[in-house]
Amino acid sequence: MTAALTGVVLLLVGGFGFLNGFRDASAAVALTVRTRALTPRIALVLTTAFNVLGTLAGAWLLKSMEIAFVAIPEGGDGLVLLAATLVAAIVWNVYGWWKGFPSSSTHSLVGGLIGASAGLALLGAHAPSHLDSVFWTSIGLPLILSPLLAFGAAFFLTPLITWMVRYSQPNQAHAGLRAVQSVGASIVAFGHGLQDGQRLTALFMVAALGSGAGFSSGLTWAMTAGALAMGAGTLAGGWRITYTLSHRLVRMDPLRAFVSQLVTSTMLVFGSLGLQWPLSTTHTVVASVLGAGANQEYAAVNTRLVVRLIRFWLLTPLTTAALGLVFALAFEPITALR
Repeated sequence: MTAALTGVVLLLVGGFGFLNGFRDASAAVALTVRTRALTPRIALVLTTAFNVLGTLAGAWLLKSMEIAFVAIPEGGDGLVLLAATLVAAIVWNVYGWWKGFPSSSTHSLVGGLIGASAGLALLGAHAPSHLDSVFWTSIGLPLILSPLLAFGAAFFLTPLITWMVRYSQPNQAHAGLRAVQSVGASIVAFGHGLQDGQRLTALFMVAALGSGAGFSSGLTWAMTAGALAMGAGTLAGGWRITYTLSHRLVRMDPLRAFVSQLVTSTMLVFGSLGLQWPLSTTHTVVASVLGAGANQEYAAVNTRLVVRLIRFWLLTPLTTAALGLVFALAFEPITALR
């Protein structure tokens, strides 16, 4: 029974990785497609390649720095915990995609983990320790700090870039910025893989080997599985969210799209390599888009949609925690069948 449950959990991890790439592909391709820097097909292929490279690099970072997501109980309780967490995150992420709302897959995952842990604790099972620190490092700080930094950096960089190209003809400036955007989209996709690839590889490792195993053994297959799942999802593309970012949220032009990608790529790569922060790609992209758009003289930002997005972001950890609790209580009897 344990082997079958392990197989189910591994399939759920793969499904979560596919959905992660499927939804977050929008963060890399939306602005590039909107400004016609790349065609949708070329943008998807390019970002898929760099997302896979970023996932592989993130797995290497996981090994070299010995970064772990969280230690779960061994045996059936740990597998039930992972299953409840992943199902809660997948259900909420599918709902967010259907609504066209960009939101953080990491926040839904951590929210589901906290709820599932509470459910197991209610049943007297062992729950992961140090969840308070996981909550603050994975939800609290990124939820508050990274969007503020991205918004502020994009807001103040926009007039600087505008001043730098003030003597260029608009068509010449836009042509050059569109050319740079293909590089920016690649770096954003790489940064997304670098960030989320660590967590996806760790989930594969923990699901297969248990919390007591080291990250050195079996890393190759987990890294490969994570890269394939993320790459397949990215190649599929989540166009509902792409449309929200590129058309509904802000009136975007090549200059402001370039500023947004510059801020996002810098924060994602530096956040992984320099600070080792689990930043949300979606929150960073949305905040930088809003920062660049808010600097326009005419009404460019869809304020009503922004309010709905912020409300959805705040509901993400709360709702997935509730779902994780329910699924943990529902799945726990499975361990009695061993």
